[in-house]
Amino acid sequence: MTDTAAGYDYFEVAADVGVRAWGPSRAEAFAQTTLGVFALIVSPDDVEPRETREVRAQGDSAEHLLVNWINECLYVHEIEGFVVRQVEVSACGDTLVHGLLRGEEIDRTRHRPGTIVKAATFHQVAVETRGGRVETRLIVDV
Repeated sequence: MTDTAAGYDYFEVAADVGVRAWGPSRAEAFAQTTLGVFALIVSPDDVEPRETREVRAQGDSAEHLLVNWINECLYVHEIEGFVVRQVEVSACGDTLVHGLLRGEEIDRTRHRPGTIVKAATFHQVAVETRGGRVETRLIVDV
């Protein structure tokens, strides 16, 4: 993992994809996790932040909150064909996360489709604070 303030990368998982993310706060770590998941679908560099979608999720633990949040974001993608350039998590408490997805509807002439992400899973999910930053670990079903 790099020493940048916020970011994401991937880890090996049999038949699925693991996303590891970090940030100075839980909100930023959740935003980076979301970017990492959506970057599997379409490269964020190819997406224009033309439109905004509001997303919220609830959960009874940080791990449940992360999985529910990602699945709500994926629901927006699945139903509306919405792809993401930027993620802003405005509230990330103990039981509620709320934020905005900035992007646009997928345009097959400009966006190169990548991996089809079905859902976030609870398998090995983690949200931990280490060394002054929050780190997440999430496996998505592809």
